[in-house]
Amino acid sequence: MGNFTFEKCGGIEGLYLIHPKVFGDNRGYFMETYNYNAFKEAGLDMVFVQDNQSSSTKGVLRGLHYQKNHTQGKLVRVLSGEVFDVAVDIRRGSKTYGKWFGVTLTAEKKNMFYIPEGFAHGFYVLSDTAEFAYKCTDFYDPSSEAGIMWNDETIGVEWPIPEGVVPNISEKDGKHPAFSEDIALDY
Repeated sequence: MGNFTFEKCGGIEGLYLIHPKVFGDNRGYFMETYNYNAFKEAGLDMVFVQDNQSSSTKGVLRGLHYQKNHTQGKLVRVLSGEVFDVAVDIRRGSKTYGKWFGVTLTAEKKNMFYIPEGFAHGFYVLSDTAEFAYKCTDFYDPSSEAGIMWNDETIGVEWPIPEGVVPNISEKDGKHPAFSEDIALDY
Protein backbone atom coordinates (compact mmCIF):
# COMPACT_ATOMS: atom_id res chain seq x y z
CA MET A 1 0.00 0.00 0.00
CA GLY A 2 3.12 2.07 -0.37
CA ASN A 3 2.65 5.53 0.98
CA PHE A 4 -0.15 4.76 3.48
CA THR A 5 -0.90 2.58 6.46
CA PHE A 6 -4.53 1.70 7.14
CA GLU A 7 -5.75 0.96 10.66
CA LYS A 8 -9.24 -0.40 11.40
CA CYS A 9 -10.93 1.57 14.17
CA GLY A 10 -12.90 0.83 17.30
CA GLY A 11 -14.19 -2.55 16.17
CA ILE A 12 -16.63 -0.77 13.84
CA GLU A 13 -16.63 -2.16 10.32
CA GLY A 14 -15.65 0.36 7.66
CA LEU A 15 -13.87 2.96 9.80
CA TYR A 16 -10.17 3.50 9.07
CA LEU A 17 -7.49 5.72 10.50
CA ILE A 18 -5.02 6.40 7.70
CA HIS A 19 -1.42 7.45 8.12
CA PRO A 20 0.31 8.83 5.02
CA LYS A 21 4.05 8.51 4.50
CA VAL A 22 5.54 12.01 4.78
CA PHE A 23 8.72 12.84 2.89
CA GLY A 24 10.42 15.83 4.46
CA ASP A 25 13.64 17.73 4.72
CA ASN A 26 14.80 21.23 5.69
CA ARG A 27 12.72 22.69 2.81
CA GLY A 28 9.40 21.26 3.95
CA TYR A 29 7.50 18.08 3.14
CA PHE A 30 5.55 16.16 0.50
CA MET A 31 2.87 13.51 0.94
CA GLU A 32 0.09 11.84 -0.98
CA THR A 33 -3.30 12.51 0.60
CA TYR A 34 -5.17 10.03 -1.59
CA ASN A 35 -4.24 7.38 -4.13
CA TYR A 36 -7.04 5.31 -5.66
CA ASN A 37 -4.89 2.21 -6.16
CA ALA A 38 -3.47 2.21 -2.62
CA PHE A 39 -6.91 2.69 -1.09
CA LYS A 40 -8.42 -0.04 -3.32
CA GLU A 41 -5.66 -2.45 -2.28
CA ALA A 42 -6.63 -1.75 1.36
CA GLY A 43 -10.28 -2.60 0.57
CA LEU A 44 -11.45 1.00 0.22
CA ASP A 45 -12.74 1.02 -3.34
CA MET A 46 -14.64 4.28 -3.56
CA VAL A 47 -14.77 7.24 -5.89
CA PHE A 48 -14.78 10.77 -4.50
CA VAL A 49 -16.92 13.36 -6.29
CA GLN A 50 -16.75 16.44 -4.05
CA ASP A 51 -14.14 18.12 -1.84
CA ASN A 52 -15.09 20.43 1.03
CA GLN A 53 -13.11 22.61 3.43
CA SER A 54 -14.10 24.50 6.56
CA SER A 55 -12.46 26.84 9.02
CA SER A 56 -13.50 26.93 12.66
CA THR A 57 -12.35 28.46 15.93
CA LYS A 58 -11.66 26.74 19.25
CA GLY A 59 -14.76 25.26 20.87
CA VAL A 60 -16.79 24.96 17.66
CA LEU A 61 -18.68 21.68 17.42
CA ARG A 62 -20.11 20.67 14.04
CA GLY A 63 -22.44 17.67 13.78
CA LEU A 64 -23.60 15.05 14.02
CA HIS A 65 -24.46 15.20 10.29
CA TYR A 66 -25.54 12.70 7.64
CA GLN A 67 -27.67 12.55 4.50
CA LYS A 68 -30.79 10.35 4.33
CA ASN A 69 -30.37 9.85 0.59
CA HIS A 70 -27.20 10.39 -1.41
CA THR A 71 -25.28 9.13 1.62
CA GLN A 72 -21.67 10.18 1.77
CA GLY A 73 -18.49 8.39 2.65
CA LYS A 74 -15.91 10.92 3.86
CA LEU A 75 -12.14 11.02 3.97
CA VAL A 76 -11.35 13.76 6.50
CA ARG A 77 -8.15 15.46 7.60
CA VAL A 78 -6.94 18.60 9.33
CA LEU A 79 -4.85 21.06 7.33
CA SER A 80 -4.05 23.26 10.33
CA GLY A 81 -4.85 22.86 14.00
CA GLU A 82 -6.43 19.94 15.83
CA VAL A 83 -9.93 18.45 16.07
CA PHE A 84 -11.65 15.56 17.80
CA ASP A 85 -13.50 13.75 15.01
CA VAL A 86 -16.45 11.40 15.60
CA ALA A 87 -18.34 8.81 13.53
CA VAL A 88 -21.59 7.16 14.70
CA ASP A 89 -22.82 3.94 13.06
CA ILE A 90 -26.43 4.44 11.91
CA ARG A 91 -26.60 1.42 9.57
CA ARG A 92 -29.81 -0.54 10.19
CA GLY A 93 -28.90 -4.12 11.12
CA SER A 94 -25.25 -3.36 11.85
CA LYS A 95 -23.90 -5.17 14.90
CA THR A 96 -22.37 -1.83 15.98
CA TYR A 97 -25.52 0.23 15.33
CA GLY A 98 -25.52 3.30 17.58
CA LYS A 99 -21.84 2.90 18.52
CA TRP A 100 -19.39 5.74 18.06
CA PHE A 101 -15.67 6.11 17.55
CA GLY A 102 -13.62 9.27 18.02
CA VAL A 103 -10.08 10.19 17.06
CA THR A 104 -7.94 13.29 17.36
CA LEU A 105 -6.78 14.52 13.96
CA THR A 106 -3.93 17.01 13.76
CA ALA A 107 -2.09 18.93 11.09
CA GLU A 108 1.16 17.88 12.76
CA LYS A 109 0.42 14.13 12.60
CA LYS A 110 -1.22 14.46 9.16
CA ASN A 111 -3.48 11.53 10.04
CA MET A 112 -6.75 11.00 8.17
CA PHE A 113 -10.03 9.28 9.02
CA TYR A 114 -12.27 7.41 6.56
CA ILE A 115 -15.96 7.27 7.47
CA PRO A 116 -18.09 5.18 5.08
CA GLU A 117 -21.69 5.71 4.04
CA GLY A 118 -24.14 4.95 6.83
CA PHE A 119 -22.49 7.04 9.55
CA ALA A 120 -23.26 10.36 11.19
CA HIS A 121 -20.20 12.58 11.47
CA GLY A 122 -19.09 15.52 13.60
CA PHE A 123 -16.04 17.21 15.05
CA TYR A 124 -14.99 19.47 17.91
CA VAL A 125 -12.16 22.02 17.49
CA LEU A 126 -9.40 21.68 20.10
CA SER A 127 -6.90 24.27 18.78
CA ASP A 128 -7.31 28.05 18.51
CA THR A 129 -8.35 27.55 14.86
CA ALA A 130 -8.63 24.56 12.55
CA GLU A 131 -8.82 24.10 8.80
CA PHE A 132 -10.70 20.88 8.04
CA ALA A 133 -10.86 19.19 4.61
CA TYR A 134 -12.88 16.25 3.40
CA LYS A 135 -13.50 14.28 0.26
CA CYS A 136 -17.02 12.91 -0.28
CA THR A 137 -18.32 9.91 -2.24
CA ASP A 138 -21.58 11.65 -3.17
CA PHE A 139 -22.71 15.21 -3.70
CA TYR A 140 -24.22 17.39 -0.99
CA ASP A 141 -28.02 17.26 -1.24
CA PRO A 142 -29.79 19.88 0.91
CA SER A 143 -33.12 18.02 0.69
CA SER A 144 -31.45 14.95 2.23
CA GLU A 145 -29.61 16.76 5.04
CA ALA A 146 -30.15 15.34 8.54
CA GLY A 147 -28.52 15.17 11.93
CA ILE A 148 -28.49 13.78 15.45
CA MET A 149 -28.15 15.91 18.57
CA TRP A 150 -24.43 16.11 19.38
CA ASN A 151 -24.94 15.31 23.07
CA ASP A 152 -27.50 12.51 22.71
CA GLU A 153 -27.34 10.39 25.87
CA THR A 154 -28.19 7.14 24.06
CA ILE A 155 -25.05 7.43 21.92
CA GLY A 156 -22.94 8.96 24.70
CA VAL A 157 -20.09 10.48 22.70
CA GLU A 158 -17.33 11.47 25.12
CA TRP A 159 -16.43 14.83 23.60
CA PRO A 160 -13.22 16.31 25.09
CA ILE A 161 -15.03 19.47 26.15
CA PRO A 162 -13.56 21.03 29.30
CA GLU A 163 -15.88 21.13 32.27
CA GLY A 164 -17.93 24.32 32.34
CA VAL A 165 -17.36 25.04 28.62
CA VAL A 166 -20.37 25.20 26.31
CA PRO A 167 -19.48 24.22 22.73
CA ASN A 168 -20.18 26.73 19.98
CA ILE A 169 -22.80 25.06 17.77
CA SER A 170 -24.93 26.39 14.93
CA GLU A 171 -28.62 27.06 15.42
CA LYS A 172 -29.38 24.20 13.00
CA ASP A 173 -27.16 21.73 14.90
CA GLY A 174 -28.90 22.73 18.13
CA LYS A 175 -32.23 21.54 16.68
CA HIS A 176 -31.24 18.03 15.58
CA PRO A 177 -33.41 15.25 17.03
CA ALA A 178 -32.31 12.62 19.51
CA PHE A 179 -31.04 9.27 18.26
CA SER A 180 -33.75 6.72 17.46
CA GLU A 181 -34.59 3.80 15.19
CA ASP A 182 -36.01 6.35 12.70
CA ILE A 183 -32.49 7.53 12.02
CA ALA A 184 -31.22 4.14 10.81
CA LEU A 185 -30.09 3.89 7.19
CA ASP A 186 -30.44 0.70 5.15
CA TYR A 187 -27.10 -0.94 4.28
